Amino acid sequence: MSSVNKKEIEKFSKIASEWWNPDGKFKPLHKFNPIRIQYIKESIIDNFKLKNKNKPLSGISVLDIGCGGGLLSEPMSRMGASVTGIDASYRNIKIAELHSKENKLKINYICSSPEKLKVEKKFDVILNMEIIEHVEDVDFFLKSCSELLKKNGLMFVATINKTLKSYIFAIVGAEYVLRWLPIGTHEWEKFVKPEDLKKIMTKYNLSYNKFDGMKFNILKNEWSISKDLSVNYIGKFIKN
Repeated sequence: MSSVNKKEIEKFSKIASEWWNPDGKFKPLHKFNPIRIQYIKESIIDNFKLKNKNKPLSGISVLDIGCGGGLLSEPMSRMGASVTGIDASYRNIKIAELHSKENKLKINYICSSPEKLKVEKKFDVILNMEIIEHVEDVDFFLKSCSELLKKNGLMFVATINKTLKSYIFAIVGAEYVLRWLPIGTHEWEKFVKPEDLKKIMTKYNLSYNKFDGMKFNILKNEWSISKDLSVNYIGKFIKN
């Protein structure tokens, strides 16, 4: 079996050169990134009881799945984490490698899907950020991810809820009206409800810790953490 959806990989490979352009095709992710980084950092510190103020994630191994050009891998590395970034797009990995070298960061980038990744040691933290709505088989994908996580490790899954509101905001609004994203970036049928995500994770020894919403304030032009899970949301799970 494979979790890779070739059509999705081709879609993102075509725009791989845009990853680090804050006004390019990934502009929404650049706006989204600060709140994601803060949320992940605070959650990891809290979960692992970390005390290092200069390098807050020092001693933590992180696997960034579907890492793209490295928008999350790089800040995790700067905060002291030992980072491996994987992506099924060879072009994404090449862009990520080049950018990390330019910034003198040691990140282990590999062109792979989770089911094909061979590792000697499992990871403390796995990031599945805005990826499960682009894979071929969510169940198989998350099973493969679970096998790469240490006992008591932390997995983040950020995705889009399957609601009428998410169709209006994430597809009609973001792609057709505001043109934040290329048309066809998302397919509503691939969105996952929080309760369905929780059921899948439970099957693979991942216990639910918390769900939080992520909300965009169009007047302030910024993202914030919210209790509203109806569009973008993030789940934290701990490996039993």
